[in-house]
Parts: sequence; C-alpha cells; structure tokens
Amino acid sequence: MPRTLRWVLMLLPFALWGTAMAAMKPLLGGASPAMLASLRLLPAGVVLLLAARLLGRSWRVDPVDWPWLLLFAAVDGSLFQGLLARGLGETGAGLGSVLIDSQPLLVALLARTLFGEAINPVGWLGLLIGLLGILCLGLPGEVLRHWWLQGPPALQGQAWSHGEAWMLGAAAAMALGTVLCRYATRRSDPVAVTGWHMLLGGVPLVLVAGGEALLRPETVSFWPHWSPLEWGLMAYAALLGSALAYGLFFWFASSGDLTGFTALTFLTPVFAVLCGVLLLDERLGPLQWLGAALALLSVLLINQRGRLWQVGGRTEPVPP
Repeated sequence: MPRTLRWVLMLLPFALWGTAMAAMKPLLGGASPAMLASLRLLPAGVVLLLAARLLGRSWRVDPVDWPWLLLFAAVDGSLFQGLLARGLGETGAGLGSVLIDSQPLLVALLARTLFGEAINPVGWLGLLIGLLGILCLGLPGEVLRHWWLQGPPALQGQAWSHGEAWMLGAAAAMALGTVLCRYATRRSDPVAVTGWHMLLGGVPLVLVAGGEALLRPETVSFWPHWSPLEWGLMAYAALLGSALAYGLFFWFASSGDLTGFTALTFLTPVFAVLCGVLLLDERLGPLQWLGAALALLSVLLINQRGRLWQVGGRTEPVPP
C-alpha cells in the first residue's frame, strides 16, 4: 500500500469518530442508550462481513481465536458501546469527549505490559501533551482557568457525575478491547473478526433494551421514535462511524505499533472542531488552536519516539 494512502486510511477512523458522537447525542431523545448502541453495532457488523466477502476474505474464525473473540465482543462491543451511549446522555460533549479520547494512555500501559512496546520518555511526554491538547479542545476556557486556580470545586460538583463515570469506563473498555483485538486475530482475518464482534456484541444490548422496555413501559420505548433526519444520523453513525471506522481501526490495530497508532485518537476532537469550522461556520479561539497544535505535536512525538530518544548512541527499537 502506498505510504500516503496508508496514512489517509489510518486517520480516517478518527475523523469519522469526531463527528459520529455529535450525530448520536440528539438521538438519545427518542431511544434508550442500549437500543442506540445496538443499532450502531448490528448493521455495522453485517456491512463489515459483506465487505469481507466481497474482498475475498474468509468469514471463518479459527477455533483458537473464538474465546478471545467472545471476550473482545463483550468488552469492546457490548460494554464499550453501552457505556458510551449511556455517557452521551448524561454528560456534556466537552469533558465526556476528553475522557473517551484519553484511552491512548491506557493502551500505552497495556501495550508496554503485554507486548513489550517501547515507549521511553519522549513517548510519555507525547502522551501527556496529547492529554493536555484534548483538555484545551474539550473544555471551555473559563472552566480551565477556574480549575487551575480552584481545582475540582470550580466545576461546581459536576466534574464526576454519572455521565463522566460512564465515559471513563467506556475509555477503559475500548483500551482493553484494542488489546484484545490482537489476540482475537492471531489466526483469523481482522475485518471478519471486527464484523463478528459487532454482531455478537450487539445482541446483549438488544436484550437490555427489551428488558428496560418491559420493566418501564411508561418511560422507555423499545423501538426508537425518530424523524427521517434522525434515522439518517443513525445510518451515518452505524455505516461510516462504525463499520468503516472500526473496520479500519482494528485492521491497523491488529499489527504494528499499537501505542503509536492509538495515539492518533488525540486527533479525534481536532477533526470534530474542524468539522464545525467547515460546516457550521464556527471560529476557533486561541485555546482551541493551542489544543489542536498540542494534539498534532503529541502524535508526532509518539510516532517518532524511537528516533528522538537515543540510548548509548543507538536508536531505541520500536515495533514495526
């Protein structure tokens, strides 16, 4: 694959995620979080399996990979998507997006422990700069200024509501799911495994949505009440924000430098902000420009950490 095309495809999932969350949030007014999450997973799983067949890839999952696939589906499918949808309904886009986009830190720790990936001080510096960048992009300037002076009380007790807890749990689930993907694709095709994990992960969410509708029929409806425009937003989140985005993400995550690749998650809020500038005629403030610059710098540092950090005159090896 040409290097330029490879980088475009590597960046595409994060660009799609930057807008998919914004598309999903208004849909929670007409559907339960579990139903929203299932409608994001199930159609995406079907599309990915059809795409795998059209590309000549095998649907077969090696028996050795099945236990890992089931765990992958439970953690990254059911748990991550369920927590994400639940968190979207109970948190603002700012702090919630900061928490969900902080998962490269968790992935780096897991990749270091399980796969022995070299991080070194330059890599850790890049991870911290990336976290600072998404803070600048996701939180209003007033909140950051008051927090710097007063600490968490400046957020008036709203910093760790249930919504933020759901989003932090979602970030942890996605980080663990990213690592599990490697175990689930040792002998099976990563595109097919991603499709199966979406289908298997979506089934428990449908059952949860059905149980909620039976227990609380006066407040919870099983089938969404959406307008045609809202169904269009759901289709975007499922087909582009899930099928295409997750298919590419786990394809790249199944091999290569896991820490460097997942560091591109720091660019997700950058794409979201740029989308607002291009489509909604929004303007970036100095703090947002700083956040975008820090996010780009962090990605550069993390992906070039092996070249920038030398030990004894020799470049520290980074997995290819």
